[in-house]
Amino acid sequence: MSGTRSLEERLLEMEKKEQASREKAKRYAAKKKALQQRQAEDERKKRTHRLCQIGGAVESVLGRPIDENELPKLIAFLQRQERNGKYFSKAMQADNVTDSVTNSREN
Repeated sequence: MSGTRSLEERLLEMEKKEQASREKAKRYAAKKKALQQRQAEDERKKRTHRLCQIGGAVESVLGRPIDENELPKLIAFLQRQERNGKYFSKAMQADNVTDSVTNSREN
């Protein structure tokens, strides 16, 4: 019976394997959390870039920088366009945007 392990030895081995599995699970959870944080950071960067592009477009149309205190006016203007006939939404449709960019380049 010296070739077979005792129940205590087998239990100890199982406990070691269980502990190793818990540690591995913790490592996976940490890697997952790091990836999720990186994804959130990438999304924030994309959003910030998009917002900067929008601000730049507004300023290029105005021909001057827009002041922070003018933002409520801009928002109110866009909301009026929506209430009056969804003009902003219609202008932002893909076909209209392409057409207006092409027309402005031709003029």
